[in-house]
Amino acid sequence: MKKLGINGFGRIGKLTVWHHVGRKYFDELVVNVGRNVGTSLEDIAHYVERDSSYGLLRGFLHGNNSSPVIHDIDEAAGTMTIDGVKVSFLRSFRNPCEIGWKDHGVKLVADTTGQFLDPTLPPDHPKGSVRGHIEAGADKVIVSAPFKIKDKKSELGGTMPEDVVTTVMGINDNQYDPRRHKIVSNASCTTTCLAHIMKPLFNVFGPRKILSASMATVHAATGSQQVLDRLPKTGVEDLRKNRSVMNNIILTTTGAAKTLRLVIPEMENIGFIAESVRIPTATGSLIILVLNLQEELSGESVRRELINGIYRQAAADDPRKYLHYTEKQNVSSDIIGLPRAAAVIEGHETHTRTAEVTIDLKNVPGIEQNIISTLKNPIIRVPVTQAVIYGWYDNEMGSYVNMMGDRTVTVAENM
Repeated sequence: MKKLGINGFGRIGKLTVWHHVGRKYFDELVVNVGRNVGTSLEDIAHYVERDSSYGLLRGFLHGNNSSPVIHDIDEAAGTMTIDGVKVSFLRSFRNPCEIGWKDHGVKLVADTTGQFLDPTLPPDHPKGSVRGHIEAGADKVIVSAPFKIKDKKSELGGTMPEDVVTTVMGINDNQYDPRRHKIVSNASCTTTCLAHIMKPLFNVFGPRKILSASMATVHAATGSQQVLDRLPKTGVEDLRKNRSVMNNIILTTTGAAKTLRLVIPEMENIGFIAESVRIPTATGSLIILVLNLQEELSGESVRRELINGIYRQAAADDPRKYLHYTEKQNVSSDIIGLPRAAAVIEGHETHTRTAEVTIDLKNVPGIEQNIISTLKNPIIRVPVTQAVIYGWYDNEMGSYVNMMGDRTVTVAENM
């Protein structure tokens, strides 16, 4: 039997169950909740069956007129059948090394807690470690967030161990080596979208033509935010996430720029800034990407039609259809649940403007003064085009969970 372990049962964990129940690649799912929930297993079934963003599970699987899909709830065994797939729920341990995957025949685990992100920590770390899953019997672990090494002064010098890798499906998923890698980060929802926006531009322009880039993600709320204002925990420096998510636009940070360099190494050569703004919606997010591109004296100028043509062709050529291109006028709810849409390029809103940037060579470091003195005019003007590109993504089910499901299956196929 093919079994998948899922650690954590928040937004990503629950929707991962939805995905794999519908996909039916795995014969059994083993979900570690880590604690008692409500009064009985019936309460977990209630949580699984309903979702405020995506509706009823039975409607998601079979349409609105379908019958209930959860059956055979066994409190003593901690099991239920969801649309014909056996799902076991573990409610005893939260530390990965104590979960006991070996006892349940689980070799592959998807950790969706967002808590165990440092692959340098030993498996017996008192606060838990992603390596604890391997200690508990798993062979491979897929993490639903970017890695974060807490101790930058560790013996590893902040570098990643050789048995871990970060991948985005459709970008660098072939960098996963089943013989070497034990722990795989599926990056983040924002990095996934951003990578699929950037990759087609790199394929056409190359990194030299892209002078600089910046992005802002207008991001839906997440479970780390508060419904009402609350005092921050000890040591918390960002006070804004403790403000009411329902009443505020909240400035925050994103690690998308850092993680993007792991999946598209050419980004190391480009000045890049990434920011995030949280808004009071449940799901459905947007990346606004601003690029500065150097124009060439010969060749086609960078215009809106050229950029849209790049995305239109890239979407048509994408064998997995992760990249979508549209010229319709969308709002965020239009892309919720859209299957495996890593990025939906809003071609209607692509904009470009070209202007000349004036550079005084006397102020450019590295140019010798005797060379400058031979020039009639040390002032040069360089044509630069600024392009603004919009890309939608469903940060929960439609983009991230579905693509993580693809990553999970491809890892399982090579075990």
